[in-house]
Amino acid sequence: MTDQTYQPTLSQLRAFVAVAEYRHFGTAAARLSVSQPTLSQALAALEHGLGLQLIERSTRRVLVTAAGMRLLPKAMATLEAADRFVASATGDGLGGTLRMGIIPTVAPYVLPGLLPELQKKLPALHPQVIEDQTARLLDGLRTGVLDVALLALPADLPGLVEIPLYTEEFVLVTPRGHELAGRTDLAPSVLDSLPLLLLDEGHCLRDQTLDLCRSAEVHPAAVGDTRAASLATVVQCVAGGLGVTLIPEMAVAAETARGTLDTAHFATPAPGRTIGLAYRTSTARAEDYEYLAAIIRTKRPE
Repeated sequence: MTDQTYQPTLSQLRAFVAVAEYRHFGTAAARLSVSQPTLSQALAALEHGLGLQLIERSTRRVLVTAAGMRLLPKAMATLEAADRFVASATGDGLGGTLRMGIIPTVAPYVLPGLLPELQKKLPALHPQVIEDQTARLLDGLRTGVLDVALLALPADLPGLVEIPLYTEEFVLVTPRGHELAGRTDLAPSVLDSLPLLLLDEGHCLRDQTLDLCRSAEVHPAAVGDTRAASLATVVQCVAGGLGVTLIPEMAVAAETARGTLDTAHFATPAPGRTIGLAYRTSTARAEDYEYLAAIIRTKRPE
């Protein structure tokens, strides 16, 4: 039974959140720059004060209990409010640790320009970048493991605020000398019967490409025969003559730089996607995340 007079400390809450995030006591302790015994003591004190088991430990794994999952978002909100309070008192604005999830088809193209800009404009901010597929990023937002996520919209998850940042077209990448190379008037119907290479299941770009094919009522050849975990691998398969692929406009310069590929563009209105920033509606840092979104918008790769 919870002691109604008990007041958890921020250190205890940080210990709980870190263990829940990393599912490993050693990693969590290192992230918080404390010893593992100190971390364990803080978590044990929190569980004793609440009269609840938040983390289930064994020699092989660390699990978050049902009570822990229920309280994790509230612990995160409390820590966010505390960080915001300190930042407001010192006049630093958005500062402290920011756990930012980014989908793999955005991260390599946005981060080179974004991270230096964040360091310049928000020197008190310490971003932690987590690159992962959309479903896991959304789960991280829901459970409080992530603060914000940069992904394709709409996310369609209750309890999130979505800030659209920019829309980018899809570009067809072909082997050098392909009959479609250089065209700027493509219709989605050209994908019919083409050997279309896709990212592996779980990547939103794969789903977006298949949605485009369904809406255009086209049936590409060999869909799924070759799959890859990154755009770089897909593009190299195209260069090797295995097929064609669709990639986001922002990735074109980086992924076609070797000169063994050609591109073709769709006629207006071209198919594409909207990239945006998502965060929980319960956060106390909404104003800060709006400012973060404005910075990301200005550093969109050309």
